[in-house]
Amino acid sequence: MIKMGMMIGDRYEILESIGTGGMSDVYKAKCHKLNRFVAVKVLKQEFSESSEFVSKFRTEAQAAAGLMHPNIVNVYDVGEENGINYIVMELVEGITLKRYIEKKARLSVKEAVSIAIQISMGIDAAHNNNIIHRDIKPQNIIISKEGKVKVTDFGIAKAATSNTITSNVMGSVHYTSPEQARGGFSDEKSDIYSLGITMFEMLTGRVPFNGDTTVAIAIKHIQEEMPSPRNYVPEIPISVEQIVLKCTQKSPDRRYQKMPELIEDLKKSLISPDEDFVKLATAEKSAVTKAMSDKEREQIKRNAAVKTDVVTAASAGGIALQNTDKMGERKVAAAKNAARPAGTANKPAITGERPVRTRKEEELAARKKPVNRPKQEPVDVYEDDDEEDDSVLEKVKTILIILGAVIIGCVILYFAGLAAGIFGDGNSSQKKDMVNVPNIIGDTLEEAKTALDMVELKYDIEYAPSEGTAENTVISVTPTANTEVEEGSKVLLTVCMNGEGVEVPNVLNKSEAEATAILEKEGFVVEKLEENNDNIVKGNIISQTPEAGSLMSREGTVTIVISSGKLRTDVSMPGLIGMTEEQAKKVLSDMGLVCSSVSEEYSDTIEAGKVCYQSYTEGANIDEGTEVSLKLSLGPEPRYYDCNVIVAAPPRYTGGTATVILTAPDGSELWNTTVSAFPVQINLSKIYAVPKGTLSITYTVYVQEEVYDAAGNMTIQNVPAQDTYTQEIAFE
Repeated sequence: MIKMGMMIGDRYEILESIGTGGMSDVYKAKCHKLNRFVAVKVLKQEFSESSEFVSKFRTEAQAAAGLMHPNIVNVYDVGEENGINYIVMELVEGITLKRYIEKKARLSVKEAVSIAIQISMGIDAAHNNNIIHRDIKPQNIIISKEGKVKVTDFGIAKAATSNTITSNVMGSVHYTSPEQARGGFSDEKSDIYSLGITMFEMLTGRVPFNGDTTVAIAIKHIQEEMPSPRNYVPEIPISVEQIVLKCTQKSPDRRYQKMPELIEDLKKSLISPDEDFVKLATAEKSAVTKAMSDKEREQIKRNAAVKTDVVTAASAGGIALQNTDKMGERKVAAAKNAARPAGTANKPAITGERPVRTRKEEELAARKKPVNRPKQEPVDVYEDDDEEDDSVLEKVKTILIILGAVIIGCVILYFAGLAAGIFGDGNSSQKKDMVNVPNIIGDTLEEAKTALDMVELKYDIEYAPSEGTAENTVISVTPTANTEVEEGSKVLLTVCMNGEGVEVPNVLNKSEAEATAILEKEGFVVEKLEENNDNIVKGNIISQTPEAGSLMSREGTVTIVISSGKLRTDVSMPGLIGMTEEQAKKVLSDMGLVCSSVSEEYSDTIEAGKVCYQSYTEGANIDEGTEVSLKLSLGPEPRYYDCNVIVAAPPRYTGGTATVILTAPDGSELWNTTVSAFPVQINLSKIYAVPKGTLSITYTVYVQEEVYDAAGNMTIQNVPAQDTYTQEIAFE
């Protein structure tokens, strides 16, 4: 059972629940290894008990983990711990496309096309990795707070091992392709169909087919003529209409065959929206719509019955599971009633009938204003059942409008280049990609940055006064607009600064905290970015924009790029136990790992001064640059002893004074006293780390010796002499 604060995989700390679905629960977590927030999807217990399902869950999640693209919600990790099966994903804060459409009623053509381009680019990246999504729908599209469109939940996809994959999943029925509805195969063209339905919804605010049951809707996808989006929104340009219709052809062979074909037409529609350039199959080539056989109809019912639960679970769990329980039987019965042909409202159109409502009624319905909803705080979106903050909506809207305008500009430049023969034939591998500097004079600095990012140009910023110009507005760009430059090169932006400027201090190579303090002291707003760097110490500043010495207005933004250390790669943790500190540090350094700290602890098995603990077990798969802590042995943990003994007189003692000394093995004195009589009582307590000692008694004895006088006469006399008696004493 998942609890807040618990650790999964020894690195992911569960912070809060952010969503739940039919097959999984979603949590916000912190990855302590990489110090970042992530989303963790945990498979529900009832599904974890099926070994076959868990195997499919992990296989498909691992396939999705191979996808890395700006328009995909990236999967970082997949694992199992104590019966908990989980997927770790990129945490995206924003709003689902479904919620965005609901809030706006419908999107503008430019906005819808701009979003569709980004979705297509993400799906194309998956297709290039032999992965078919199979559940493209607005609920699985997230628009981040920064306006980036990302496709999520590749969980029900499978890594394709051939040109097609057999479908055992019916995705959300409103967006499912005819071949999926029939229980047939799915390939790239199935995703294109679902994207076409999604575009239809963006443009009109509604889905083309609806019904009371999944079976009824599925039959419409198979049999009914696809309505034109212009039936509901007449101002939709013909090119966009034709793109949607080509995506949603009943026959996969008549759709776009590859995503790049669709992307090219989408970009062209932004330039020439009223041009009829989309190549559709002629009516003569069209297949005649036919009634389904009873066998086909029963197959659809069975698919819907066993897979309906999966439809809603896909966005939360990522994997489809066939459900053959009693609930499925009840759904079969419901499907039979829904599909009765005798005069029911759900009667499927056999020859491409139009919807029951008239066109005028549909247009009026589409133009109804959306219901006002109370504002709520934005949330981390991985499920589509939460309300979003309208302020976030407006921000996203603004960003998407800007991006749409930039895309239009870039596409115009591209096709102008084609017309001029700039991009002629030749060996492309020997040519560098060229782009045109966009016209951004008069744009705000943030708008200009977005425009330059879209064409992959870098920039430096300088500030200068300009009368009659709003502050932070671009007043010039070098090279000038429409100049052809290499992709990735740098342009210089001159931005309006009102009032007396402040010189930007140099914070290169300073720590993040120090750089921030210096800049904020001068009144600047600090924007922080991170990137890997092999030469700059982690946490120090790689670069700054504007450069040091530039003049800019107070409260202007200075962007600092902070080193996140070397680019991380996987390494196997070495075994360091028994090494000296110097040896262990060298091994870590050679492996690209960092010794973060060295402490000490007692060990009964490891020699003092040698490594007795390492923070990652030997053989663990960790990232290059990971910090490893060590502990050195102090030897066995010491004990405290007591000494309570009675010391008797030594054998040759005859009386007089005696010195009694008790010493430790290292020579230190534990007891020292002079006595004139025996026995002597020694009482010591809390003797640190000394299990025994040596008792020494020094005293005077008299011995008979021959003594000669001057004349040589000998006499026997008692002569005093020193004698020492030693004895080893064990302590308790």
